[in-house]
Amino acid sequence: MRKMSVIIITAFIIFLGGSFLFFVLGQGMFKTNPDQSNNKSISTDEPSLPIPPLLEDKNPDPDKAEFHITAQNATKDFISGVKTETMGYNGDYLGPVIRVRKGEEVRVNVENRLDGEVTTIHWHGLEVDGDADGGPHSGIQPGESWTPEFTIEQPAATLWFHPHPEQNTGRQVYKGLAGLFFIEDEVSDSLDIPKDYGVNDVPLIIQAKRFNDDGSFQYDLGMHDVMNGLQGDTMLVNGVVDPYLEVPKGIMRLRLLNGSNANVYELHFSNNQTFYQIASDGGFLENSIEMNKLILGPAERAEILVDFSNFNDGNTIQLSNQGLEFMKFVVNGESESDYAIPEHLTTIEKIDLDEAVKTREFVFQGMGPMVNINGKQMDMNRIDEFVNLHVTEIWEVSNESGMGMMGGTVHPFHAHGVQFQIIDRDGNPPPPNETGWKDTFLVYPGEKVKAIATFNHSGVFMYHCHILEHEDAGMMGQFKVSEE
Repeated sequence: MRKMSVIIITAFIIFLGGSFLFFVLGQGMFKTNPDQSNNKSISTDEPSLPIPPLLEDKNPDPDKAEFHITAQNATKDFISGVKTETMGYNGDYLGPVIRVRKGEEVRVNVENRLDGEVTTIHWHGLEVDGDADGGPHSGIQPGESWTPEFTIEQPAATLWFHPHPEQNTGRQVYKGLAGLFFIEDEVSDSLDIPKDYGVNDVPLIIQAKRFNDDGSFQYDLGMHDVMNGLQGDTMLVNGVVDPYLEVPKGIMRLRLLNGSNANVYELHFSNNQTFYQIASDGGFLENSIEMNKLILGPAERAEILVDFSNFNDGNTIQLSNQGLEFMKFVVNGESESDYAIPEHLTTIEKIDLDEAVKTREFVFQGMGPMVNINGKQMDMNRIDEFVNLHVTEIWEVSNESGMGMMGGTVHPFHAHGVQFQIIDRDGNPPPPNETGWKDTFLVYPGEKVKAIATFNHSGVFMYHCHILEHEDAGMMGQFKVSEE
């Protein structure tokens, strides 16, 4: 059992005994959006969407890259005239974009200037050895630095980075520690798609927060938060509330990250127009997928192409989550480039199922402070699974949490240092936009997702639920990859 307060456990037991029915009916175990009636009325002028800066590469060698990142405390005005205590990388909230190329040797100097807090920096989706992965074993003490080095060995993708300290990941991410990590390669170079960063190639880090009346972040975990993770009620994009982005009459490329602690998003445009998903977590899909709704769980990414050609100057289109509008696109002017939606994007070599030497089962179980995987809660001193280097395995992930109790909670499964291909969901083929590389995937109550991967990097890695409050409460395990 993790180091959980006796008070919390007692409250949880009382809660189950006396209030569970009220919770299910009033809150909804499957909710992907918090009750809009609870939204705080935040008065703010419409801000233009801020674009995270590209982090400067300090190494002049074209085959190498070097970056400097500082985790620091700060303040930021989310509500006009009200200071909110935050954390940021090289700034007051969130961080810059690291952009590298496949084949580059990368070195990152990470400095911890947080006030009295240990942190780490995890390269989410990056295939690197365990000693560079940035999990809870790689803690950086206040005032100290950590300098991982690794070579980029995977295709073009939109990845991200965030802290991963034991039992404190949720709070540090919630306060603002997160940033994007782009990989480019010969495929991304060759595709005739928007790639002018900040102009027609724009990142959208989507998060949901709760604010106290004084403007501070609300991160006092109540029983609902322990059960389902902290569900925010105020949407932020790139760290601001209700932003707008001017777009030309043409095709825009949007790189979406669900950077929330627990919210699952069902994204669509207010006019219900179609768009095209071109990439998932680990890189480009084989073909563009036409859709008008995108479900994005915590930590999942998607790149989409949106065509604004048929609008007039001054027209506005809202990006919405289940009908809740949270970002405005304002059409203004002609596009400088004439793009078309590409049908074919890349070729993904499918992993042969016959290559799998082993099938492992991972079962999400429990609720609240008793969440676990395979009946075990995280123990830093225990390795749960041993995997041979360069072998292929099938991982079957099931969600049995809360079953038999009028519902359950959706869990996003994430494993470090590897990218998966989804084989099936309950025996059915995955949807087209899940046929590429995935490092995080949703598992719904009662569902079993089967995925395959080849483990080409050695070391100790984490697998866990990416509802960060569940991860911090122990819904996480460790696997070690090594030579036989």
